[in-house]
Amino acid sequence: MTKGTRKLTLQERNRVVTALKALSNENRMAIFEHIRRGHGREQFNADNRLSVCCVAENFNISLSTIYHHIKELKAAGLVNCERQGQTIL
Repeated sequence: MTKGTRKLTLQERNRVVTALKALSNENRMAIFEHIRRGHGREQFNADNRLSVCCVAENFNISLSTIYHHIKELKAAGLVNCERQGQTIL
């Protein structure tokens, strides 16, 4: 270890491992990058949020699979989601 760096705590290491596992899926990584880069900004709602349906329009993957991938990204702490009626943002 170099001077000025510290060891990660067990909790921090577990968070990194969880995030890397979530991003190890090619489709999930593409979805994450799509969201992270702000693609589809023209489809943001009034709160500057993008719906899952708008994300799905950019991939040749079923909506249920998109929901699954976003659920995994959320569980890894990589995205935030909330339900507003029938829509997940």
